Amino acid sequence: MPIPSHRGTLATPSGAPHARLWGVGGYRPSRVVPNSEIVDAINSSDEWIQQRSGIVSRRFAAPDESVVDMAEHSARQACERAGIDHSRLGAVLVATVTHPYQTPAAAPLLAERLGAKGAAAFDISAACAGYCYGISLANDMVRGGSAEHVLVVGVEKLSDFTDPYDRGTAFIFGDGAGAAVVGPSDSPGIGPTVWGSEGDKWDKIAQRTSWIDIKGAMHERGEEDPEFPAILMEGQPVFRWAVWSMAKVAQEALDKAGIAAEDLDAFIPHQANMRIIDAMIKQLGLPDGIPVARDIAETANTSAASIPLATQRMLDEGEAPHGGLALQIGFGAGLVYAAQVVVLP
Repeated sequence: MPIPSHRGTLATPSGAPHARLWGVGGYRPSRVVPNSEIVDAINSSDEWIQQRSGIVSRRFAAPDESVVDMAEHSARQACERAGIDHSRLGAVLVATVTHPYQTPAAAPLLAERLGAKGAAAFDISAACAGYCYGISLANDMVRGGSAEHVLVVGVEKLSDFTDPYDRGTAFIFGDGAGAAVVGPSDSPGIGPTVWGSEGDKWDKIAQRTSWIDIKGAMHERGEEDPEFPAILMEGQPVFRWAVWSMAKVAQEALDKAGIAAEDLDAFIPHQANMRIIDAMIKQLGLPDGIPVARDIAETANTSAASIPLATQRMLDEGEAPHGGLALQIGFGAGLVYAAQVVVLP
C-alpha cells in the first residue's frame, strides 16, 4: 500500500541534552509508632520484628491526613531546594497505590494546590518501583521536550491498607512522602533505566480482595475483618526474588550507566527489609565504605516513598554527598522493578 502524501511535516519537539535531579524533599508524619504498638495484635515481639526486618518504628499519618496532603509537603520542599517556582512545573507525576480514589488521580489535585496551572498530571501505579518509574519518565520528558521541569512524588498512606492482625505484614508498612524535581542539565544526571515486570508472580504481593468484592461500609481500623482489602505478601518468595533477581537488575543498571560499584557514592535500594538490603550488598560486591540507605529502621516500608525519603535523609545527614553518584532500585507488587544511577542534587 502506498504511503499517503501530506502537505506538511510534523514538527518534532526538542528538549534538553540531558536531565538531572535538582532537589529532593521528604515528609514523615508526626506520629511515631514503635514496634511495641504492633506486637500484641500479631502475638509477636519487638525482638522478632527487628530480627526479621530491621524495623524499629514507623510513621503513621493522622486519620484526616491524605495522600495529597503528604505529597504537598514533600513537593514544596523539593521545589524550594531545587530553586524552582511551582509555576514552572510542566508535569506532576505521583507514584502511589494508596490514593483511595480510582478517579480523580492524586496528581491533578496536587498540581492545583501547588499552583502548577496547566501542568500535565497523572498517577503511576507501580507500587514500590513507582518512584524510579517516575524518574525514568521525567528524564524522557525533559530530554524529549514535553516538559522542562517535572515533579516526581512517591507517596503512600499504607496504614489505611494494612491488616493489623496479619503477622506477615502488620509490622512492615509505614506512611510518608518523598519528591524530586527533574530538570534540564548540560551533563548526564540520570542513567539508563533498567525496568520490567513479572506478572506471573502478581499474587505474591496483592490486595486480599478487590474493591468490587467489598460489601457495605468500611470497618473501623483495628477491627479484625477477613474481607478488608488489605495488602498481603508472601514473605519468603518475595525475599528470594528480591535478593537473587534484583541484584542482577541493579548490576545491569550500573553496567548501562558505565559505572562500577566502586565509583558509587551511595546505594539507595527500596526500603523493603534490612536483610534484603544486606543480601543485595553482598550480591553486588559493593565495597566497604560506600554509604547504604537504611531508612527502614525508623520509617519502615513506605513503598513508592521509600527511595526519595531515604535519599533526603542521606543528604540531610551528610551520609551521601551532594553531586555524588547513587544507584537506586525499586521493586514490589506487580511484580515490577526499576533501577537507575543518578547524580544526587
